[in-house]
Order: sequence, then structure tokens, then C-alpha cells
Amino acid sequence: MFAAIYYGAMYGGSTTSILLNTPGESGSVMTALEGNKMARQGRAGAALATAAIGSFIAGTIATAILAFTAPSIADLAIKVGAADYVALMLLAFTTVSSLLGSSQIRGFIALSVGLVLGLVGADLQSGLARLTFGNMSAVEGIETVPVIVAIFALGEALYIASRFKKVGWNILPMKGKALMTRDDVKRSWKPWLRGTAIGFPLGVIPAGGSEVPTFLSYAVEKNLTKHPEEFGHGAIEGVAGPEAANNANAAGALVPLLALGLPTSATAAVILVAFQTYQIQPGPTLFLTDGALVWTLIASLFIGNTLLLILNLPLVRLWVQLLKVPRPYLFAGIVTFALLGSYALNTSTFDVQVAIAIGIVGFLFRRYGMPITPLILGLILGPNLELQFRRALQISAGDYGTLVASPLSKVIYLALLIVIIGPLVWNFKKKLAIKK
Repeated sequence: MFAAIYYGAMYGGSTTSILLNTPGESGSVMTALEGNKMARQGRAGAALATAAIGSFIAGTIATAILAFTAPSIADLAIKVGAADYVALMLLAFTTVSSLLGSSQIRGFIALSVGLVLGLVGADLQSGLARLTFGNMSAVEGIETVPVIVAIFALGEALYIASRFKKVGWNILPMKGKALMTRDDVKRSWKPWLRGTAIGFPLGVIPAGGSEVPTFLSYAVEKNLTKHPEEFGHGAIEGVAGPEAANNANAAGALVPLLALGLPTSATAAVILVAFQTYQIQPGPTLFLTDGALVWTLIASLFIGNTLLLILNLPLVRLWVQLLKVPRPYLFAGIVTFALLGSYALNTSTFDVQVAIAIGIVGFLFRRYGMPITPLILGLILGPNLELQFRRALQISAGDYGTLVASPLSKVIYLALLIVIIGPLVWNFKKKLAIKK
């Protein structure tokens, strides 16, 4: 089920991007640029078809690569020590915080909020309560599920409701069937493959979610197209490439998740929480302890990806009808089910209080352009970072030099410095160019 939802979420955002000019998720931002223009020209069917077929092709190829590479990476990961894991997690934190959002500062602020939330509860070694402020319900720590539900569902609902207007959404009609002409296929197949080649490796490394590969894919297609005059006015390549990159990126993100236990995107973080709910911890030993489950998940990705294509092309008109639900009812339903889900986890009113508070934080993050993914990763990986950090120091009898002793950790810290300094140098050069 999680596999089907995972791929379904990647594709679902393209429908609203094309017909409504409103991306359903961050990876569909680039799809809206060309897809909505195609819809305005009466070519919504072709735009939806190239998005669906591109997602299917990219997802199938990327899942096959996942099946071949993840076990090998897991075998290597068994040899990775605690100090190396500390370096890997710091790299994940830094890249996600640096690449997402309008500035590095905002990214690191969001990360700090997540790390603080991860500190709430009993100390891992001493058992002393931290940041509970006398609330016994907080001693066991803040559950991840209420936070994720609140920051995505409640935060988004509050943000959209704050900008609610009685004027309805301008939903463009879908004329004809979701089909492509021979010329459309001819212009799309290379972008599908290029998008896959861009999206998968950027999913494997902590590159900041699906925004980066979709932006890169769009830029590549714009430079390589034989029809540059169409870009910005409804170029099908601008839909095919980013959608393929988006789906391939989703499969790529599962490689570090399954092999190392490291989520490199918010969506992968949610999948990690789903595993942990069933007392399953992704990581190097997962293929040994729960090998059948891993291969079932990979098989489910193939099946879900195929069903996605079979169902979405004929039923796209049905999904469009969901956009016609009055927004006050839609917001009320989202808020109600989000709070019910938070309460049902432990039948605890404390979880509901946490969800409401985090929902307000999520609203403020969106209001002031703060990225959400660093907060989620900080909350999920923060306790693990603390655990591995302490373990490394215990093994080395308190020698901090062990954190940079191995060749792998040195390479990772070098990459970390590049990630921090790179955007600063890039922005400095841009400012100099503007002044000239």
C-alpha cells in the first residue's frame, strides 16, 4: 500500500499542475510551466498522457536499478562505522538545508526546530527528562506521525484557507482523451530517458528532494529542444522531462533509505516512519533480517507503477471532479481527519495538542517561505545522530578525533564543506554580475 501511495503522490501533483496551474507537490512545479500552457491550447490530454507515460517509464527503469543496487550498497554499509554515520547524517542535514528554501539561513533554522523537537523526552543514556517542562506525557518524546500529519495537512490547510477567496478555482476543461500523437511521442521519448538519468542519481544522494532534478531536467530540455520558441508557451518536452525526473527521483530516494536508513526527502521520511510504526528499521541489516519484506516492497513498486498508468489515463476525468469539492468542506475534512489520526495513534490528547501546535508552525513556515523538509529530517534523524555520536565517542574512549579518522568520513566532510561554500560562492558571483 505504501509503495502505491508513494508513486501515486509523485504523479498526482501533475494533474493539478496541468489543469489548475497549482502544483500538488513541489516536484510538479516545473510541470505547471508548460503543462498548463498546453491545457490552455486544448492539449490537456497530451500533457496528462506524457506525464503519466513518462512517470511509468522512469519509475520502471529506476525501480529496476533500485533492485540491483540497493543490496550491494547494503553490503557495503555494514562496514560503515558509527563515526561515518555521523558524517553521513550531517551531510544529509546540510545538503537538504542548503538546497531547499530561499536561503541557507532559513533552511538551517528549520533544521534546528526539527532537532530541538527530536530532543524532547528522556535522555538516551541517563533517562533524565529533556525539554518536557514538567509534562509527563512528553517524557516518551514527540511522536513523528502527529508532527508529519500536522505540518503537511494542517499547515497546508491553514495556509490555503488564509488565502481563501469565494471565487472558484479556474479548472481548465480536458478536451478529448489523454492520448498522444505520433509527433508527441517522438518529442517525448528522449526527455523521458534524460529525466530518468537525471532524477535517479539525485534521489540517491541528499540533493534536496524532487525540486532539484525537475529544475535541472527542465533546463536540459530547454537547451536541447529543436523548438525553443515553444518553451514558455506549451512545449511538451517541458512536461515529459521533469515528470520523468520526478518519478525516477522517488525511486532513487529509496536506495539510501533501504540500505542506510537515511531519508533524503520528506516523502522518504514518511516512508521511514511507516516502517518504524511496524518496528522495522531500514538500514544495512534490513536485507538480512527482513529480506522478504524488502523484495515485496520493490515488487509492489513495479505493480503500483503499472496500475498508475492503467488507472490514471482512463480515469483522469474522475480525479478532476475532486477539484470541484467546495474548499470549505475540503479544508474541514482535512483538519478533522488529521486530528483524528493524531489522536488514534496513542489515544492521547497530548498528540492532538502537538498536532495543533505543529500545524500552526507549518502555517508560519509556509507564510514566511521556510522549507519543511529540514524540520522533518531533523526530527527523525536527530535522535539517531545523537545515538551514533555517543557510540563513536564510547568506542574511542572520548577521542573526538575518531569522527574524522576514517577515509570515508574525510571524503564526506569535504563534500559537506563544498555544499556549504558552493551556494555562497554562487550567490556572490551572481551579485557581482548584477552590479556589472
